[in-house]
Amino acid sequence: MSSSSSSSSPASLPGDPPGGRRAVAVWSIGVAVYFVAVIFRTSLGVAGLDAADRFHVGASALSTFSILQLLVYAGMQIPVGLLVDRLGTKKVLAIGAVLFTAGQLGFAFSPSYGTALASRALLGCGDAMTFISVLRLGTRWFPARRGPLVAQLAGLAGMAGNLVSTLVLARLLHGVGWTAAFAGSALAGAVVLVLLVLFLKDHPEGHEPEPLPHLGAAYVRRQIAAAWREPGTRLGLWVHFTTQFPAMVFLLLWGLPFLVEAQGLPRADAGELLTLVVVSNMAVGLVYGQIVARHHAARLPLALGTVAATSVMWAVTLAYPGGRVPMWLLVVLCLVLGACGPASMIGFDFARPANPAERQGTASGITNMGGFVASMTTLFAIGVLLDATGDDYRIAFSAVFVLQALGVSQILRLRKRAARRERERLVASRVETVHVPA
Repeated sequence: MSSSSSSSSPASLPGDPPGGRRAVAVWSIGVAVYFVAVIFRTSLGVAGLDAADRFHVGASALSTFSILQLLVYAGMQIPVGLLVDRLGTKKVLAIGAVLFTAGQLGFAFSPSYGTALASRALLGCGDAMTFISVLRLGTRWFPARRGPLVAQLAGLAGMAGNLVSTLVLARLLHGVGWTAAFAGSALAGAVVLVLLVLFLKDHPEGHEPEPLPHLGAAYVRRQIAAAWREPGTRLGLWVHFTTQFPAMVFLLLWGLPFLVEAQGLPRADAGELLTLVVVSNMAVGLVYGQIVARHHAARLPLALGTVAATSVMWAVTLAYPGGRVPMWLLVVLCLVLGACGPASMIGFDFARPANPAERQGTASGITNMGGFVASMTTLFAIGVLLDATGDDYRIAFSAVFVLQALGVSQILRLRKRAARRERERLVASRVETVHVPA
């Protein structure tokens, strides 16, 4: 991982996997599993108002769906990272696919609010096993210099899943009804499960990882402690925390109610704006991935620039006189929110070079907790504030600024330590490479 501090990508490191078409084919199967998981995860975003009617609940109870799902997701990140490091990608992805498919199917047939909550928790548990597995698959099949771009492309596939949820599932929901839409979508989970069981491999021939000794609880503590000690891991967590949640909260639950109830838009127009966030995310992801792969010094400016732009656009939107925001401003807001996902992926580009290969899953799990903890907190705060203020979205969405301020303060606190440690690791890896006999 010694490419992390240079301004351009170095040649392949000794022991790097070869990449190539075989790598793309295998990695694509893992990405397909993640793609379906995101469809299921974000399906509530287009069904929020329908869920409120179906289960006769208010804003706080509605937000509990997403909060519980994200709580399970965030809580599973470190255990999943440890499982991926221990069991490998294929087994963890297979377990995840079974769980999120069962959760989506259960949600389709839930007769009550309680059973629907349980289904979303099961879905969140399975969803939690996908992204870290896909990141690990990328590091096992592609050279280290491809890491930033491969990670952004995985995130891009996730946003494509969000797009499918916004465009396809929303139409199915209003066309064939709740049960048929959610049960029908669950078939996609069965398809990717079959594909991964038949064709996915953890690593290319000749690149088997060193077997890890069975150390039980001592191994778990050591893995977590070693990953957490690295400033790059903690910086990655706070970058992910600060950048991801504004768009996640908007797409996962509160964007549609805000646009329909607070801004008076028809559902069709609101859906198009949600789609715009996703399309912007996909476009920005390609750009950010290329920039970070070539110029790692751009990581922090890109992340902080995205936070600043998001904060400014929310401030302008919420402070707009009269409350009703013109369409052009909502379009700009959605375009800027599209940068949040790609910016959050930069967190992994701080954690990845800070940890050796055998700790990548654990470090990625810690990093990935950040944005989901922030999203969960903000979802809850917005729901509570909406109920407390009689649906005053200006006050409710102001919670965004509080979490952004917290995250930026931590990023600024850790940035120098992480940079110094990364330089030390780079020098050490170059010395080791020089002394490796031919």
